[in-house]
Amino acid sequence: MDNSLKNIISSGLASLSEMFSSDKSTQSILGIDIGSSAIKIVQLKKKNGKAILETYGAISLGPYGNTEIGTVTNLQADDIVRALLDVIKESNVTIKSGVIAIPSSASLIFTISLPANITEEKLASVVPIEARKYIPVPIAEVTLDWFILPKETESSENNIMEQSKVQTPATSNTEVLVVAIHNDILTRYQEILKKTELHSDSFEMEIFSNIRSSFAHDLTPVLLMDFGASKTKLSIIEEGVVHVFHVVNRGGAEITKNIASSLSISFTEAEKLKRTTGLDLNSNPEVADIVRLSMDYILSDTNSIVFAYQKKYNKNISKVILTGGGSLTKGLMERATSNFHTEVVYSNPFSKTEAPAFLTPILELSGPEFSVAVGLALRQLL
Repeated sequence: MDNSLKNIISSGLASLSEMFSSDKSTQSILGIDIGSSAIKIVQLKKKNGKAILETYGAISLGPYGNTEIGTVTNLQADDIVRALLDVIKESNVTIKSGVIAIPSSASLIFTISLPANITEEKLASVVPIEARKYIPVPIAEVTLDWFILPKETESSENNIMEQSKVQTPATSNTEVLVVAIHNDILTRYQEILKKTELHSDSFEMEIFSNIRSSFAHDLTPVLLMDFGASKTKLSIIEEGVVHVFHVVNRGGAEITKNIASSLSISFTEAEKLKRTTGLDLNSNPEVADIVRLSMDYILSDTNSIVFAYQKKYNKNISKVILTGGGSLTKGLMERATSNFHTEVVYSNPFSKTEAPAFLTPILELSGPEFSVAVGLALRQLL
């Protein structure tokens, strides 16, 4: 099994209660989130048991692919390297040690049920066979990792992110969490690290970074909606454990593109309208209708996922956390609150860091876009 992937899943299962609990190195660390439309980075340093924000930055990938800012790209590794080096320079990053997130949309997370009496030794042969049912490519082309989900739970703040304390419905089977990442993805990110001369011991899946930066001590089921540029990622998490993961093939960039096409304006102008007008019928009914069509599609798909979870576990979602750049669409929080009939909040990852007071309003506003990058950096300070 690939050691880098083993670190991906094991780091995602680390306990939040351990965060800053001991005086480890005070060296700075860099979190790198390479998305489909932009790169976000955050440099943190641990001091006196606290995470200090040293610098952060973002850069659009559109210009590196000869397209407009904010558009979805599919760049070659060399173009990603150029963009990453540029944002590192512009943000005055001072270190060469960091960790990169593996996009959830480039991986698979699922749960399989196996006989209750299966031994750990047999998992190595049984899991790949069962995983073939979920993986659309030859099993030899992916790297797998897995973790047994025990049936018992201990509701304590001290184990909020501890995978071994998962609560599962009464069953005679053994539930196993499986993670699969295409080998080409791992090779691509290793190449990027090498060409940028950045040092990293491992990668991490973005869902784990999101949980680390967005969650507090949430013991009841929480829906995390990550509105990316190309896709919207849905996760239902209980006691820090991912029970459900689903990708909706619609994201913020498509909404912007639809606005631009319908109104015959530039992508940049459409992006501004999406954020300032969004779902507000009073501001611009035409724009609001365009945005609503895509958002209703995403919410409808999400409702199906939530209903299936509630039916299986007999539990309701207690809160919804919005993250990702697309979550900043005006009116989305109100629409989501009306749809889910529960508390809806924005991710505020920078609240887990210390920064100058004058930056607070800016960090709160930009927080949803930097959830993954902050979570990556926080992981290194555990």
